[in-house]
Amino acid sequence: MNNESVKRLILLVLILLLGVAISWQLSAFFPGLLGAITLYILVRERYMKLTQQKGWNKWLTASLFILGSILLFALPVILLIQLLLPKLNKVLSNKKELEQTIQMVSQKIQELELPFSITSEQLLSIAQDITASVPAVLGATANILTNGVLALFILYFMLLEGAKMEKHIKAYTPLKESNVNDIWDATRTMVRSNAIGIPVLAASQAIAAAIGYWIFGVDAYILWGVLTGIFSIVPLLGCMIVWVPICIYLFAIGDTSAAIWLAIYSFVITGGVDNVLRFTILKKLGDIHPVTTMLGIIIGVPLFGFMGFIFGPLLISYLLLLIKVYRIEFVGEPVED
Repeated sequence: MNNESVKRLILLVLILLLGVAISWQLSAFFPGLLGAITLYILVRERYMKLTQQKGWNKWLTASLFILGSILLFALPVILLIQLLLPKLNKVLSNKKELEQTIQMVSQKIQELELPFSITSEQLLSIAQDITASVPAVLGATANILTNGVLALFILYFMLLEGAKMEKHIKAYTPLKESNVNDIWDATRTMVRSNAIGIPVLAASQAIAAAIGYWIFGVDAYILWGVLTGIFSIVPLLGCMIVWVPICIYLFAIGDTSAAIWLAIYSFVITGGVDNVLRFTILKKLGDIHPVTTMLGIIIGVPLFGFMGFIFGPLLISYLLLLIKVYRIEFVGEPVED
């Protein structure tokens, strides 16, 4: 190894060490950075059209987009947190009623002589774990607000200097321009698909579920409908995490007819919303393979929090894309899509 190679290696190691150190210290603010990137990708084309083609003032246009982002994204999330979590905490904090319900459900399960058994103590332990997690979620509101403000702050400067920023990124990326464009297209497709598709899917299933809970006499049907929509983005089980226990509860209190019909409604209608949207609207936004989405969410949520629903699948797509780029750049092997 000659001196030039040694210098290059030392420089790369220093860059990596500094990058890791900075990333480690700023890890708590990653959701804000990723949120800014998401919003930038969503509004970039419209902003460029208004400022470059129609001659709008840059800082004024950027301010209007920031205001729009607050109204469309930040404000609904804040209102949802403030309205939903206290109600959920109230439901879980009534320990006496909760224990009676759990004992009733456990007794009913034992009477059914199912191949599996679960005691009231086990159910109570699960409920206590959920109850204990609510204050932590409530406490996370401040962190969400901090990252939200950071996202909007970064977005403002990304919009003002967007063209220069993209030019520098392309200049410092050690890849052919065609491969850089492929990476950008994959990023744009994945972000749009998840950033728009996930809220649309969650809201649609929340509405469908709330209607079903209202029809079949479930108390606090709006609360449980919203929770069903939120859990719809969880891989594999999805909204079943909410409606299956509700059906079991209705069956345990003797409302067998409502339990059966709600289960049918939830499986066919609430679950059907997912299938209809995935093969219509979501397919047009970006035809992302379900396995990529599922694995990405499993990996991304522990890393990035809520933003992992967008950037987790993006990591999987990047891995596949970079393997393709490597084969083209360094092996010289053409890769069929």
